[in-house]
Amino acid sequence: MNYNILVTGGAGYLGAVLVPELLQRGHRVTVLDNFMYGQPSLSQCCLHDNFEVVRGDCRDYHTLKSLVRQNDIFLPFAALVGAPLCDGDTVGAITTNRDAVGTLVKIVSHEQRVIVPNTNSGYGIGEKEKECTEETPLRPISLYGKLKVEAEQMVLERQNSISLRLATVFGASPRMRIDLLVNDFTYRAVNDRTVVIFEGHFKRNYIHVRDVAQAFIHCIENFESMKGEAYNVGLSDANLSKVELCQKIKEEVPRFIYLQAPVGEDPDKRDYIVSNAKIESTGWRPDVAIETGIRELVKLYRFLRNSKYSNV
Repeated sequence: MNYNILVTGGAGYLGAVLVPELLQRGHRVTVLDNFMYGQPSLSQCCLHDNFEVVRGDCRDYHTLKSLVRQNDIFLPFAALVGAPLCDGDTVGAITTNRDAVGTLVKIVSHEQRVIVPNTNSGYGIGEKEKECTEETPLRPISLYGKLKVEAEQMVLERQNSISLRLATVFGASPRMRIDLLVNDFTYRAVNDRTVVIFEGHFKRNYIHVRDVAQAFIHCIENFESMKGEAYNVGLSDANLSKVELCQKIKEEVPRFIYLQAPVGEDPDKRDYIVSNAKIESTGWRPDVAIETGIRELVKLYRFLRNSKYSNV
């Protein structure tokens, strides 16, 4: 079945991968984006009759209201992503990451569907050697994590919704981000050949951006059996510490040197291992191993050397 789908922030890192996939499957897609980074990431979509784009702000009530009537499914991707960016613009983070989602929830009818991306940084600092499941209490530490958790709560309260708690995303996208952890460390390995690690024992889960896109497609295609729930989305074999991640990068970039600093801290304070068994039980499986994604990034960074591909 084909749907009319609104993607806010659809020209961003994830949207630039997902939107072409939705169009290929015959869905009609409208993207609402303010194009704050001047990105041409959806240029290849303009040939599709089923593609529409609106330049505007997801926080604007009247803009959202005018678009809601025309769509069946809503993917609120627009966000200030990451702890450093949110800390640098707290008003923008609050109004975009939480309040805009709240406005959307108030406008849509009960029959319309919402699938929201959350971050599993909401788990904060986990218990040693104990996996975080969807039943684990959410204890976000950063403003970014707190706002995403609050947005998820508003979405799930309406029942006809799904939340995907995403692991740390990596991999190439038409709207590239170099500041994400795997992307950043691999960039440094290729171009600087070295990185200094803070809190190298801290663990987190990872997932390729193409697999995230497939997770959203999986939710769209299996919505009735999955609705009303949150799902962790990550690579079950990639609950890695920063040191372990660097070891994997070094396998692809042998000249890479990584050093552990005795002082300094991670701004997002993520330290947890995650279970993805719940979404796997619905039939979803990731396709891209972390080693494959690192090799992809190494090739990309041989020609991509521009600091504009970052959120910070």
